[in-house]
Amino acid sequence: MKKIGFLSFGHWTPSPQSATRSASDVLLQSIDLAVAAEELGADGAYFRVHHFARQLSSPFPLLAAIGAKTSKIEIGTGVIDMRYENPLYMAESASAADLISGGRLQLGISRGSPEQVIDGWRHFGFQPAEGETDTDMARRHTEEFLEVIRGKGFAEPHPQPMFPNPPGLLRPEPYSAGLRERIWWGAATNATSIWAAKLGMHLQSSTLKFDETGEPFHIQQAKQIRAYRAAWAEAGHQHAPRVSVSRSIFALMNDRDRAYFGSSSNDGDKIGYLDEQTRAIFGRSYAADPETLVKQLKQDEAIAEADTLLLTVPNQLGVDYNVHVIESILKHVAPAMGWR
Repeated sequence: MKKIGFLSFGHWTPSPQSATRSASDVLLQSIDLAVAAEELGADGAYFRVHHFARQLSSPFPLLAAIGAKTSKIEIGTGVIDMRYENPLYMAESASAADLISGGRLQLGISRGSPEQVIDGWRHFGFQPAEGETDTDMARRHTEEFLEVIRGKGFAEPHPQPMFPNPPGLLRPEPYSAGLRERIWWGAATNATSIWAAKLGMHLQSSTLKFDETGEPFHIQQAKQIRAYRAAWAEAGHQHAPRVSVSRSIFALMNDRDRAYFGSSSNDGDKIGYLDEQTRAIFGRSYAADPETLVKQLKQDEAIAEADTLLLTVPNQLGVDYNVHVIESILKHVAPAMGWR
């Protein structure tokens, strides 16, 4: 059995060819898609977060709205760039969204991806401390956030507060018990996955990772997952680890599917450079009839290792088409894979 959700990048563009021509469109359609996915029996609704881009950027209002309109589906991110985040304010927002959803928040965070602007986090009021890199700053923000959501008080009460205080040191409110055990880290290397395991965060591994061995993407990713699980076991955490992988998978069921994805040439790994020093490997997409998809997916070692599969969806094609994409996998691929 495997949890199956969708991951939306939340693109919008003022183009006649796009079903999401404004930020309002993509926000409202994201809610509708999550509601429809829950009705189909999907397990998760996840959203990418990018700043200074025509994409989803402020996740907590969206997650709270989805939480209020659904009752079962997990809601989450993949991922929030921690270079941009105030850990205490984020703790309040995340806890509020989690409480509204009844404890269904699965929050994916990370150092972040290449940006639209130069050092965008500086415009948000953050800069690395002396001797830090922006990666170090993201990890520092992460560790502060993880500590705050444990719920332990640390702030000295005012001697003459506006409202009566409970005894002892105070914490940010609201507090959501259990949220600390539902934080995920998006890791692009084996080392960062091990770091995440030591801190008790679940693992999100996307369709990109640093090319560390020259092997096919799915093999490198599977090894990353195994290294993560070994580090988790060594750390001795009380809760069970979870691992998600993201894939673009399209079952070609009709002429429209074939028109959109039937001629895709992305049937093999790609190599690229995130910067002058960082060689990355990008995983393939899958687009075929259901029977062929099953054969192909059974060869993907990383999917086999993960307990959660996130289907990247083409959100600009509209809610109805994306419901069709998700339904095709749930009904015609997942049972033959043993996921349902």
